[in-house]
Amino acid sequence: MAPKPLRFGVMYDCRHVPGGEMTMTDVYAATIEQAVLADELGFDHIWFTEHHFLEDGYLPAFQPLAGAIAARTKQIRISNDIALLPLYHPIRLAEELAVLDQISNGRMEFGIGMGYVPKEFDAFGVPLRNRVSMTDEAIEILRLAWREEPFSFKGKRYNLSDIDVHPKPVQPGGPPLWIAAMKEPGALRAARFGTNLLPQGRREEVLDPWREAITAKGADPENYRVGIIRSVYVTDDREKDWPKIREAERFRMGVYGSFMAETPDDYGWGSSDGIPQNVIVGDADQVTRELAEFINLYGITDIATSGLPPGIEPEFMAANLERLASEVIPNLK
Repeated sequence: MAPKPLRFGVMYDCRHVPGGEMTMTDVYAATIEQAVLADELGFDHIWFTEHHFLEDGYLPAFQPLAGAIAARTKQIRISNDIALLPLYHPIRLAEELAVLDQISNGRMEFGIGMGYVPKEFDAFGVPLRNRVSMTDEAIEILRLAWREEPFSFKGKRYNLSDIDVHPKPVQPGGPPLWIAAMKEPGALRAARFGTNLLPQGRREEVLDPWREAITAKGADPENYRVGIIRSVYVTDDREKDWPKIREAERFRMGVYGSFMAETPDDYGWGSSDGIPQNVIVGDADQVTRELAEFINLYGITDIATSGLPPGIEPEFMAANLERLASEVIPNLK
């Protein structure tokens, strides 16, 4: 079977520089307007990320924003990279995603992560040690809830009896699911549940085990999607534009170092041999060439570039999306 066609999208974490010119109200308004522009330009998807309790406003709740964007757009699909699944009750989440699928007329997808920051779990009263079983059971419950018939479920974390979620999603069986993997267990989870993959980390620990496990099930990895966030900027004057891009990306990425210092897990953060997620910046030809090499090397089907990194004017980023849509993406597809 031929590989899935490339989809190119935009990622939003909805952060502002504390004390900067844009308020959070400005950030949300600009995000919605840019999402409308991305839809008009033919971008394929919007992805939201999720974290909690950060002064810069890092998006803690994707559902209200997804609903606002779904109501203003027509074609673009809406998903996550990622939502912290153990922090949601799966029935409530199944209902919310079903409503969003109705509002968007079947354009929702859902990206799943287990989470790793202890203070987030503490605040929600969820034991960090339970996240694996909670994630596995929640995935099962989401799929059961989106079937046409009532269901019951008895697990280690959730016990449900005769549940029938309404409305059902527009998409039969519910929104397509993605699972994030930073190590081999996450990759094997995605293979076991037969979902698309959001790989971070070393190819040998995420991509290769996932593909091998999918194949061992008798399925074809090319029936699934492999997606990643990687910021892309088109400029004919790198010397002028690079300083603001670099500052924004350093701000955006800086929080993850502190998160990794807090978690008990070892994800090899900052490793130089992981799947690249560094910024791609250059003129249209250079950006196209680098993206094509990256896509072909790792079998990437979905890329999301940062839409409104903190501290950069919306007008600058709108112009970047326009150049990507007209000068880069058509040459990749």
